[in-house]
Amino acid sequence: MELRISAKNLKVSERFRDYVSEKSGKVEQFSHRPQELNIKVTRYEHSRTAGPEDQVELTVYEPGHVVRAEARAEDKFAAFDIAFGKLLERLRRYADKQKVHRGGNHRRIGTSELAATDFADLDVTPVDHNLLTGEIPIIDLQDQEQEPVNKLLIRSKEFEKVPMNREDAVGHMELVGHDFYLYHDVDSDKPAVVYRRHGYSYGVITLS
Repeated sequence: MELRISAKNLKVSERFRDYVSEKSGKVEQFSHRPQELNIKVTRYEHSRTAGPEDQVELTVYEPGHVVRAEARAEDKFAAFDIAFGKLLERLRRYADKQKVHRGGNHRRIGTSELAATDFADLDVTPVDHNLLTGEIPIIDLQDQEQEPVNKLLIRSKEFEKVPMNREDAVGHMELVGHDFYLYHDVDSDKPAVVYRRHGYSYGVITLS
């Protein structure tokens, strides 16, 4: 697995790179053939009373999908620990779900059953895990770019169309930690969006 680190509005120290390398070995214990772990660190300047705050965004690229997590804290080490705990939990839950789907002693809940209960049977509550160590090669990418202030920015992304059902779409949404997920529904053969409502409740938007 390749490890890439980029930074905005600050410089990444050798100590932080070593810290990330040691912690990131845990990813390969939960992930299936991880290809890359991308780590982006951004420093946000606030008021004089509040002080600066660091944000760490983590992205794991695996064949067929990505897993994301992010967090903010007073320094990049604390932000990394929080985000990394979220990332490991999402990887663990995805690995557990794959085991359940392949096992013979478990029944896979159908899409219609999940929809009837607003997807309440999907357990998606994150918890923290202890982080272990490992050794991974690092690619350091220093990015000092400043984004324009008071300017409307519209970013666009294009993804490959992968047909899936509602259950799979909810699973992918949880992996990236978003509140919605755009996908191509296999039942209607149309674009659709699953989104998070309250608690364990989800909704689906389709086009007629």
